[in-house]
Amino acid sequence: MENFESINRGYNNVFKTRQLSIGLVVPVENYAQGAIPTMKDHIERVQKAEELGFQAVWLRDIPFNVPSFGDAGQTFDPFTYLGYLAGKTTDIALGVASIALPLRHPVHIAKSAATIDQLSNGRLILGVASGDRYDEYPAMHINYEKRGELFRESFAYIREAQNDFPNLETIHYGNLKGTIDVLPKPTTHKIPLLMTGYSQQTLEWNVQNTDGWMSYPKDLYRQQNTIAQWRELITETQKYNKPFMQPLYIDLQKNDDFKPQPISLGFRTGANYLIEHLNQLQDIGVNHVALNLRFNSMNINDTLECLANKVL
Repeated sequence: MENFESINRGYNNVFKTRQLSIGLVVPVENYAQGAIPTMKDHIERVQKAEELGFQAVWLRDIPFNVPSFGDAGQTFDPFTYLGYLAGKTTDIALGVASIALPLRHPVHIAKSAATIDQLSNGRLILGVASGDRYDEYPAMHINYEKRGELFRESFAYIREAQNDFPNLETIHYGNLKGTIDVLPKPTTHKIPLLMTGYSQQTLEWNVQNTDGWMSYPKDLYRQQNTIAQWRELITETQKYNKPFMQPLYIDLQKNDDFKPQPISLGFRTGANYLIEHLNQLQDIGVNHVALNLRFNSMNINDTLECLANKVL
């Protein structure tokens, strides 16, 4: 089994079998000293990333600035911001990594996602998760212990809402009786949904329901085993192969031969080791890496140019 399913323009451009593409986590700036970025020049940097050939930008869903979490992400509402980015770019895929499904009603997610997909001409890739920041749940009067169940119901609701006059009964989110519709519809038969981590689900559920898997950086041996186990289940039960992606924090150095030093969820490195590492990730079956420059010490524009000229 080789081919990924053809879904929309963003998904098809970012994910190629036996190939690795590179994206960026937004905001594209250094904010190592605090949880809140400046968002200065944010549009210009996304446009520059598109011009230089990065395949995707990735936003996160962070409803509250939780001090213990230590990262407020791009601070803007993800769907509102995606709509703005859709109007300011033409080709780069617009990804969310990831919407915490239990914290929103699924009809709002389905409607917002299809809207972005339409406005961007099919460039949305929707990551979904159960959410792991405990403080957000009591703040929204939602039971943290039920987030796995809520995730499954919301996922099914979003999928069904992409059909004409959907029909679905749920415990927590209401019933669709086939008498009312959710508009707009996506540009193709569905919105690509990629699950983050395990989201309180089994690997079998992941394989059966999602269009791909976002997981966290691990050492190469463990990551290879994880991907192999997942892809074996896909081969046994699915019509199409499915992509695997991960983030990677980097602090790129001007010296191309700089030897790697560990940082949180990544490393400080020169371009040569980064290229070597990305090739290794491609060899073990990773299809996309979203680079996070939060801890990057070099000028961001110079970093983007360096990545484009030496790595991409």
